Amino acid sequence: MKPTDLRGILQYIPRFREKVFIIALDGAIITDENFANILLDVAVLRSLNIRVVLVHGAASQIQSLATEQGVTPSNLDGSGITDAATLKLALTAANRLTHEILEGLSANDLRAACTNAIIAHPLGILQGVDHLFTGKVERVDVELLQTLLTQGIVPVVPPLGFDGDGKTYRVNSDAVAVAVAEALKAAKVIYITTLDGVIHQGQLIRQMLVADLDALLAKGKNEFAPDVLSKAQHAAAACRAGIPRVHVINGRVDEGLLAEVFSNEGIGTLIYANEYQQVRRAMKKDVRSIMMLTKNSMDSAELLKRSRPSIEKQVGDYYLFEIDKNPVACVALHVYPEYGKGELAFLYVSPSHENQGIGRKLIQFVEAKARELGLNELLTLSTQAFTYFQSKGGFAEGTPEDLPPSRREKYDQSGRNSKVLVKKLTKTT
Repeated sequence: MKPTDLRGILQYIPRFREKVFIIALDGAIITDENFANILLDVAVLRSLNIRVVLVHGAASQIQSLATEQGVTPSNLDGSGITDAATLKLALTAANRLTHEILEGLSANDLRAACTNAIIAHPLGILQGVDHLFTGKVERVDVELLQTLLTQGIVPVVPPLGFDGDGKTYRVNSDAVAVAVAEALKAAKVIYITTLDGVIHQGQLIRQMLVADLDALLAKGKNEFAPDVLSKAQHAAAACRAGIPRVHVINGRVDEGLLAEVFSNEGIGTLIYANEYQQVRRAMKKDVRSIMMLTKNSMDSAELLKRSRPSIEKQVGDYYLFEIDKNPVACVALHVYPEYGKGELAFLYVSPSHENQGIGRKLIQFVEAKARELGLNELLTLSTQAFTYFQSKGGFAEGTPEDLPPSRREKYDQSGRNSKVLVKKLTKTT
């Protein structure tokens, strides 16, 4: 099913209705032939009552203007030194791009307005170097943006900031997207660039928990493709600021924006925050808590009985969901990498915390981890909760033949006759 199929979109509408999406456009994308299709996708989002703010960069156009005029810009992306000549280039480029965006939105019957919503101050002198006209976001005029959004108007935010004296500063558009998202409590930031997503050591990152991205950035920024390093850094910053999901996609892919938003697979990179700050990997000291939490369920045969030594042996496969540092739910992900499969197992939620969506969150968490590991298929076995996995997790009934050989052997030995449920994690062709 195409992601643009109405039936595929419908399931997302309740989740996204009246939410704010910040769409950050690289300057090179605005002049790309596919930009008209991106604006069509924006029109679809607006028709579904999703509130959209467009933030744009201008690096590509600054470089082009500099080449035309035979000058060397002091920086392109608003993060280095901005001299007077480069600020002049930035003003010209930003104004042209803003006009093109407004034209394109008008062609799609969307009302829009360019804003001066970014209040900035000089970046100042760093390590003895005056950054001149480079600015740093001081605050966002939330009232202005909210007023426009409430009226159904798409705010367009250029990579420029203004101070109280009316002075203009060049600001980094990736940072502007984060600041606007944080101020508006946005549900998503979507960076639209010319690459397929965040590239690390030559490989596309499909999905990653922000804590893991932070670890990679700390390990070495030079392992990221230079053109997307800023996206990776600001994606991590956005998640830390409370934005649940940050996407980095290729704007040259037709219907790419809709495919990223309205399908599980997406087309680019998804960086996600652990929204609840309660899901963590279990440690050896947690085994006793896991045993106590799940004792009644194992006694009733709802869960396959597991011994303390068996959990200790695979403790790295287990995750706990905590509230106020108290475990209220658990789940496991057993991986069979040679078969590209993972098993979602031992999902349990304490009766005191049922009907709060915790089970579904853990299913989504495990699915994200499985995708991050490059698995093609997620399995789960159930004797009593198979309808739950089908309705809440999107699993379909399979057969014991779907199990990896070692897991099939255990299945046959258990005699539980569990239903085998399967969920494909990659697109089928």
